[in-house]
Amino acid sequence: MYLREERLKILITNDDGVDSPGIHELAVQIEEAGYEAIVVAPDHNASGTGTSVSGIASNNPINFEVSEIKNFSGEVYGIAGAPALCVLAAHMGAFGDSPDIVVSGINAGLNPGRAVAHSGTIGAGIAGQNFGMRSIAVSVDVTDPWYWSSAAAITVGMLPHLIEGPSHTLLNLNVPGLPLDEIKGVRWAALAPYGTFKGTMVQEKNQLVMKQQPTEYSAEDYTDIGTVKAGYAALTSLHASAEVWGTHGKPGEVVQPEHGVPAASAGHELHPQRAIFLPSRYDPKTYYSQ
Repeated sequence: MYLREERLKILITNDDGVDSPGIHELAVQIEEAGYEAIVVAPDHNASGTGTSVSGIASNNPINFEVSEIKNFSGEVYGIAGAPALCVLAAHMGAFGDSPDIVVSGINAGLNPGRAVAHSGTIGAGIAGQNFGMRSIAVSVDVTDPWYWSSAAAITVGMLPHLIEGPSHTLLNLNVPGLPLDEIKGVRWAALAPYGTFKGTMVQEKNQLVMKQQPTEYSAEDYTDIGTVKAGYAALTSLHASAEVWGTHGKPGEVVQPEHGVPAASAGHELHPQRAIFLPSRYDPKTYYSQ
């Protein structure tokens, strides 16, 4: 167990709903590791909701129900809202003191590449980042059976490093669907520029239906998709509110034609130094792999 000078409060949420086995396994393992945790998650499947807060307003109260998780002694709530709203509600004091850490997952299926823009799992982490909390979103690859326990164990192993990181940290963790002893380690990974499936939307009798088909994209080894395929858990540091600046133009300056428009890939804010997430007391027994 990681020893802390102060007791931190961890908020556990997800987008698959409070009844998902992934969040149940995560809650149990986090509590078993000695952390104080509370579960606040959607009372329904809220996949794909991104950072939506579901139209929250002072004249629009939000329904919630008290729930429970077997072998977990912390408070459990299911609310009628998206994952980001769960984080917002907890931050604003709806369930006691504001949490210090947000752990979102375990998502049923990977959230690699550009899926980070739409994932409700990652949306909860983005909400935590916006409020200055340290957050981690975790997803596990689709397999039969599911390896919730493996993903939860690696997440718990990452918590000390997350706690020692700077405020506003947001990590995206994608875990192979494998037994824990078959996962080779954890590697830093870049967001894959493409997905392994391409979606199209078609009309069918006044309904829009999404169709998916495999692409010819072969993920590079250094990407999150390639890393997971190689048997490693993929870790990516995200900053959802990053600004992008080019070589010309500074805040406060009048926009000039010669300034041009800076490309997102040129923004250093999108690539924070990864070394800051390594603990001062590096333990070779952690899941990091060189």
